[in-house]
Amino acid sequence: MSNTVHFQARGRTVVGCTLLVIALGASVTACTGDDDNPLTAAPYDAAGQISFNGPTDAGKKADPDKPLEVVAEGADGRITDVTAVDAAGRYVAGELSADGARWHSTSPLAAAARYTVRVSTEDGDGAPGRKVLTFETGRPSAKKTLDVAFGPEAGAYGVGQPLTAELNQPVRDKAQRAIVEGALKVRSTPAVEGAWHWVDDKKLHYRPREYWPAHATIEVSSALEGIKIGDRMWGGAAKPLRITTEDHVVAVTDAATHTLTLFQDGREVRQIPVTTGKPGFETRNGVKVVLGKEPFVRMRSSTVGIAEGSSESYDLPVYFATRVTWSGEYVHAAPWSVGSQGSANVSHGCVGMSTANAEWFFGAVQEGDLVEVVNSGGETMESFGNGFGDWNLDWNRWRTGSALTGGAPEAGGTAEQARLRPQGV
Repeated sequence: MSNTVHFQARGRTVVGCTLLVIALGASVTACTGDDDNPLTAAPYDAAGQISFNGPTDAGKKADPDKPLEVVAEGADGRITDVTAVDAAGRYVAGELSADGARWHSTSPLAAAARYTVRVSTEDGDGAPGRKVLTFETGRPSAKKTLDVAFGPEAGAYGVGQPLTAELNQPVRDKAQRAIVEGALKVRSTPAVEGAWHWVDDKKLHYRPREYWPAHATIEVSSALEGIKIGDRMWGGAAKPLRITTEDHVVAVTDAATHTLTLFQDGREVRQIPVTTGKPGFETRNGVKVVLGKEPFVRMRSSTVGIAEGSSESYDLPVYFATRVTWSGEYVHAAPWSVGSQGSANVSHGCVGMSTANAEWFFGAVQEGDLVEVVNSGGETMESFGNGFGDWNLDWNRWRTGSALTGGAPEAGGTAEQARLRPQGV
């Protein structure tokens, strides 16, 4: 606690002219002609009108575990405004009591940071006071560091690519999650509405309300470094990430018509005859994001739980394989089923096409592009855990996974529904 200086405020008078100045800026001269008016005076040094619980002596450091507090001294003086910001530009949230007697911080301080606190006051006559205070915070004696790793890797992606944030420590408490989430900053050019969603205690995904704009620049960074998150847990450094988007590419597979239609920036580019999953192995409906491209994959039925030697077993060399789930769903060349492509569904869940068409598709799409499956008898693509099924949650459901929005649905929102139709085409 710093030394406290007490100040005896002067008697209060009516200051209705203050409101007039604010409401009628053009009439300021009506309120400035009186040399005795307190509003004409330069702000006085309010050091004696307040007390502050931070250290002001050289070399002393504040405990970052303790909140800041500024208190008005004397019966007639009051605090009108307080701002606290560190050298990195991070503001400290706070609350000012209705009577102006006390301000206290409501967000954590950063460790090993230098803060500037600007306090505005008013004495009993309405004359304004100002005081600027500076202090430094120390380092916590014992701590765990919460590090954040952003994904995907820097580069160019399709408009369906979510951002990810991987934490090295679990965060379960909702208040702590709000601190973490509030410090993860996403900026896109052009700007779009978006939100984080907690997938589990150590992973968050971020996506816009709709798909990213084509040819956008997206930057994500963390302001967590030095911020207290919980008992002995402090934010660590995080490497910022910058990605860009390419054309708006969506491949719509209709299992009922046995076709895949690729749209680029809303224009139909090509329609390809395909086969999808047969009964018992139906292709998942819904929106999937391209995870990667593999020129050659050896596909074995045993990896998806089909016993070797059974009537459904297979062991095949597969070319031009575009992956859309981690469990093994691809869009790929299937020369053995050309006779059924365009007319029947005979695969074990993948979307199969001729080698020539698969090679063309392989070159036409990239990681982050969208593959939507409609009219299949399969379940809807999982939201998480098997790739990026993030787009299969409607916006209201997505927002329930944010610690900041609190799960409150937006006005006029609709119930979740599977997105089993082309989106943004």
